Amino acid sequence: MVRHHQPRKGSVAFSPRKRVAKETPRIKAWPSNEEPKLLGLAGYKAGMTHAMVVDNDKNSPSHGMEVFTPVTVLEVPPLVILGIRSYEKTAHGLKAITEVIADNLDEELSRKITLPKDYDQSEAIAKIQDALEKTEEVRVLVHTNPKMASVPKKKPEIFECALGGSSAEEKLNYALGILGQEIRASDIFSEGQYVDAIATTKGKGVQGVVKRWNIRIQYGKAMRSGKGRHVGSIGPWSPERTMWTVAQAGQMGYHKRTEFNKKVIKIGDVSEVDAVNPAGGFIRYGLVKNDYVLVKGSVPGPTKRLVILRQAIRPKKADDAAPQVNYISTASKQGV
Repeated sequence: MVRHHQPRKGSVAFSPRKRVAKETPRIKAWPSNEEPKLLGLAGYKAGMTHAMVVDNDKNSPSHGMEVFTPVTVLEVPPLVILGIRSYEKTAHGLKAITEVIADNLDEELSRKITLPKDYDQSEAIAKIQDALEKTEEVRVLVHTNPKMASVPKKKPEIFECALGGSSAEEKLNYALGILGQEIRASDIFSEGQYVDAIATTKGKGVQGVVKRWNIRIQYGKAMRSGKGRHVGSIGPWSPERTMWTVAQAGQMGYHKRTEFNKKVIKIGDVSEVDAVNPAGGFIRYGLVKNDYVLVKGSVPGPTKRLVILRQAIRPKKADDAAPQVNYISTASKQGV
């Protein structure tokens, strides 16, 4: 009998496929930017709709024409600059030197962290400025405002965000200027810009090998004996062990994933929410009540999931001009 050859089923690039430790994603790599500003933004996934957008890609067959474009609506309440943290370069990577915490923090933060008492901010600022000579990187700590959005929680998420700038001194001066202030989406990104969407995907629980690894369903005697949805063999005689590359059942979904080069179609403020709110609100979310961002295509995660938008770290091309949006569907999504 002729031996059957075919490529392996399922990519092993994301192994081990286990649940993330924290739902709020941690970003380990940031792009470089000469302009002093935040390089990331966080929002909550409200849902999807479609828009009619004029195609401004000169290489596209539909250039200059109005095209149907699926978009994801992210509600982005203002981010608050919680603190500043400086890093020095060591043989083992970046190591934190010191940090500055803002005054008059939101009381909701006590649900997440222990707020400092009798804190001398001026002393902390002097300390971080004195360490500027050995400072390699300056980043800010920001927290979200879920109580302002249509998500059923008050505990804010805290994450670290990189800054743009040509030097550590420029980054530090910019960070001190925005410490304790609110930063909106329009201060970070612009329409037509390319961003990376980072989030935790939908959780699907424990699944079998066919759904998890896309192996073929067996046929013949194996199917008739009720064992069609499993691998034919989990390993050879030698080596006498099961390799980690063998498809097996286990956790599927609830993984951290990054989608690169998502285009920002529109950035709207709180006065324009009626332009995206469908009749009856978004399913399992409700009405958008704050600033919002329309991103072309889909992004990881279910409704209400926190999504972090990062300036594109490996853009395929330069940012486009602001697209012309002629229509945004606000039809009811009930029953869709």
